[in-house]
Amino acid sequence: MTNGVQKVAILGAGMIGEVHRRAAVLAGAQVAGVLASSPERSREVASRWGVEHAYADIDEVIGSDVDAVHICTPNSYHVPYAIAALEAGKHVLCEKPLGVSLDDAKKAAAVAERTGLVNTIPFAYRFHPIARELQARVRSEEFGAPNLIHGSYLQDWMLDPNASGWRVDPEAGGPSRAFGDIGSHWCDLAEWVTGERIVELVADTSIAIPQRPSGTAASFSAAAGEGPLVDVVTEDSALILFKTDKGTSGSAVISQLAAGRKNRLWLEVDGAAHSAVFDQEHAEELWIGGDAESITVVRDPNNGSAEQRRLSQLPAGHAQGYAQCFENYVADSYAAIAAHNGSGEAPQGLPTFADGLRAAEICDAMLRSTKSRAWETV
Repeated sequence: MTNGVQKVAILGAGMIGEVHRRAAVLAGAQVAGVLASSPERSREVASRWGVEHAYADIDEVIGSDVDAVHICTPNSYHVPYAIAALEAGKHVLCEKPLGVSLDDAKKAAAVAERTGLVNTIPFAYRFHPIARELQARVRSEEFGAPNLIHGSYLQDWMLDPNASGWRVDPEAGGPSRAFGDIGSHWCDLAEWVTGERIVELVADTSIAIPQRPSGTAASFSAAAGEGPLVDVVTEDSALILFKTDKGTSGSAVISQLAAGRKNRLWLEVDGAAHSAVFDQEHAEELWIGGDAESITVVRDPNNGSAEQRRLSQLPAGHAQGYAQCFENYVADSYAAIAAHNGSGEAPQGLPTFADGLRAAEICDAMLRSTKSRAWETV
């Protein structure tokens, strides 16, 4: 047993399922089996991964002897699978969004609280060492109170009108696509870094490509759908203006149609004495602005905040990326399970189902605002 986890099951075998599998193995867990979209697909993936069990359904998973379950399925399965696993005594690492509706997220968060088991959501960008450095700098006295929080999360993987997949279907992906998928990451990082909460917002969304081929292609696939053209009802882009509980103003631009932007999460916090910028596509560096001079801080396991040093897996100048970021998330989740079992302490900064519910609350306010054309409370 390592970090309190001996065996895990991976539910979902797409891109993110493979990311979870790799991180689980590197953290020392045994991947006991996989549940994919069909029994045939489960057998194919189990053979490719070299794991023992190709689960036929969720009942087979929760009846097994695994310690934890990784849920990496289409969004509509997140809550029923998470609740089933928690009720069966399994710890759960569940992809976001926590549910396809606010009510779903509330149900899952309530079960997680009642069972007391470890429950985490991969708001993985928290686990970039430079994101930890950003939080430490922004919350320091030297930085000064924030007066503006702004940024964007831009991708281009839906730019091709033929790109499609289950995320476009509101039944599988939920009523919000761009904001629910990547806007949730931006809002989580902004609140976690600053310690301030978004309390009201006004939003606008747009659908630039009104029809796409129907299909069930894997997430982040640019392949054409296999079916006829269907109307798109989930947004390509979303914009919000917001106020925090400290009275700070902010804004965010979210889009999956920004040509050339592959995964550009940009967060800027402007404070009374300094500004700071985290750019996920350049996650080895943190820009710190000052009135007299500006500096660039590089990731370094020998310098900076304690959390930045802890999560730095490689020497300075040897670039860490998304994979190491996700590995940190999984390793910390397993450490929390070990702490639950009486060994060690849970690490700082782990996002839980409560944070997944928080993301659902912000997304719900965004959707309400697009209908009311007015400011809505979160």
